[in-house]
Amino acid sequence: MRSILLSAVFLQLGIWVRNFAILLFVTEQTDKDPVALSFISVAEFAPIFVFSFIGGAFADRWRPKRTMVLCDVLSAASVFAVLLTLVYGGWQAIFFATLVSSILSQFSQPAGMKLFKLHVPEEQIPMGMSMYQTIQAVFMILGPMLGTLVYFRLGIQAAVVLMGVCFLLSAAVLTTLPRDQVIRKTGPSARIGEDIRSGLRYVKGNKIFVYMGSFFLAAGLALGLINPLGVYVVTEHLKRAEDSLQWLTAANGAGMILGGMLVMGLSKRVSPRVMLLIGFVGNAAAVAVVGSTGSMGVALAAQFVSGLMVPFIHISCQTLVMSHAEEAFVGRVSGILNPLFTGGMVLTMSLSGVLKTNLPLAALFGAAAVLFLLGAVGVLPLLRHKEPARTAPAAAGLRHH
Repeated sequence: MRSILLSAVFLQLGIWVRNFAILLFVTEQTDKDPVALSFISVAEFAPIFVFSFIGGAFADRWRPKRTMVLCDVLSAASVFAVLLTLVYGGWQAIFFATLVSSILSQFSQPAGMKLFKLHVPEEQIPMGMSMYQTIQAVFMILGPMLGTLVYFRLGIQAAVVLMGVCFLLSAAVLTTLPRDQVIRKTGPSARIGEDIRSGLRYVKGNKIFVYMGSFFLAAGLALGLINPLGVYVVTEHLKRAEDSLQWLTAANGAGMILGGMLVMGLSKRVSPRVMLLIGFVGNAAAVAVVGSTGSMGVALAAQFVSGLMVPFIHISCQTLVMSHAEEAFVGRVSGILNPLFTGGMVLTMSLSGVLKTNLPLAALFGAAAVLFLLGAVGVLPLLRHKEPARTAPAAAGLRHH
């Protein structure tokens, strides 16, 4: 547990320096070209859509500790390769650093889940998950400030070096994990294809997962539409410098910390379906306000509410998957639903730059708010279904890149 949490600290530091340094660097290099900025998000999230299910299938066959260490080492190697191209003037290669680490995370994340289930007692899993999510939420606040500080004080090359060092430190920490057990090969690669097909049939035959697929897709479309546009909210609506984006992100992170505490407190009294509905409706209202206000104070409050609603959606979704999926299908159900969410994000991220050049910000944020409301409509049928007996919580989302 200590090894995975310390690894998470190094990874979150590297990821947030990467995210903000690259965003600010590309903003300067392209004079705030919306298409170029949207490609940063595509490079980060597209691999999740493409490799999520495949990575999970292969991670089940590989030794988890070795997989996690190797993925971090390869991420560091890709970052240092990008540094060489930056030194010689090829700034476009900066997208490659985001792309490679995002691909590798699709193999290391399920390996981390596997290690968690192997070595952490079942009754301690919920506490472990809350500790990990707290680290993520804290870096939602500190990460943007650190990334902005590193970029403006030291420059993009120093930021890239720091990313690589963070990945190497994470790999070093993970070497202290217990030794891998020897895993017998379960068959040729054709078996993976059959596993994927059976997972698709299982999801298609369960109405609960069909409904979940609808609001996963709606949420992904909404978030993808607005994620690349934060810098324009700051510069166009709020009339502030680009680095003020860090304060909106920090407000979102503070909301996430409080939201996680609220969900923990409410989980015994409020069903995950009701919390999910609250999360979608609350996010719709917050997004609409962010896209329409010209006040920094109001925008910060709306971002805080948006962050507050994230755990209501995220933790409720994980609980529903674990409650309704048979043990043998949990990984594949997540592997099918998550790409729906990410695919929606990638689609609207790819279009957001073009849409921004033709539509006002308020219209785009209003469209995202409508998509969140459609997600709430997708939750309504779940309220009619009976709650199953509760199962142990999932060790989900251990290593998000």
